[in-house]
Amino acid sequence: MLTSFFSKSKPVNFLAVTIFMAVFYISANLTTLFNALDLSTWSTKVGIFISFILSATVLDFIAKKNDLTKRSAFKIVIFAVFSVSFLTILQNNQVILANLCILLALRRIISLKSRKDIPQKIFDATFWICIASLFYFWTILFLVIVFVGILVHAANYFKNWLIPLVAFCTVGALVTSFHILAYSEFYTLGKWFQESSFDFKLYQNFQILIPLSIILGVGLWTLFYYFGLMQKSSVNSRPTYVLVLFTLALSIFTAIFSPTKDGSELIFLFAPLSIIVSNYFEGKKEKVFKEILLIGLILMPILITFLL
Repeated sequence: MLTSFFSKSKPVNFLAVTIFMAVFYISANLTTLFNALDLSTWSTKVGIFISFILSATVLDFIAKKNDLTKRSAFKIVIFAVFSVSFLTILQNNQVILANLCILLALRRIISLKSRKDIPQKIFDATFWICIASLFYFWTILFLVIVFVGILVHAANYFKNWLIPLVAFCTVGALVTSFHILAYSEFYTLGKWFQESSFDFKLYQNFQILIPLSIILGVGLWTLFYYFGLMQKSSVNSRPTYVLVLFTLALSIFTAIFSPTKDGSELIFLFAPLSIIVSNYFEGKKEKVFKEILLIGLILMPILITFLL
């Protein structure tokens, strides 16, 4: 049974998920790879695929290290299934890189609960979010989660509130210096900013509408269970649950304000959703229903690829 297989976190589970992601990533980029036939394109795509796999690895680390889920492989398989269900995600280098940076930032924010190296963690989190915004501007909204993290874990020291500004200026100085040296020009707001689009016509396409509807349905279904877990959790662990929910909310706003509405903007929802859905699979005792649900989710991208 699939639920039994993924209920453990072993190298074979991760290998299976990696192969699953690789098959869809290669098939989505096959035309680009064979039309280009140059080292630069192939190197870029290999690098992006590694970033894609690293995203699942970082998600797994965050969940295990901070007890967001049990030691199962559900979160990585759910993240993989959700991500490969949208062809546009697999073809968009910027959103994959930006999502990896956001996960690296989230790792530092959630680890604030240890009360160790707080200034460094705040700086690192802000730094990664600013880097993410260079690839995908509206990820700058995730700076809100940095301040939520400070409010929850480190509000008693005023200088902590100034560290994000220092990190922001640091990234700005580095990017400007690089552009002056490489292109003999300043990096301007016009190069950074991406105007929002509220044209959702592409959402009428079945290749986006069907997986999005299923993912939202599963997300809402499991969200109620997650709220129940949060209510039962200890006072010390409850802020971590809150940070996951804030991350999900900011992911929704990032998708809403994104410059294009082709499905690729949805990738930012999948890490927090994977944690929420994983808790449902680990906690509920409805074995038959969970088995059917997991099989259905894994079949979803396969059926979308071959039938639509």
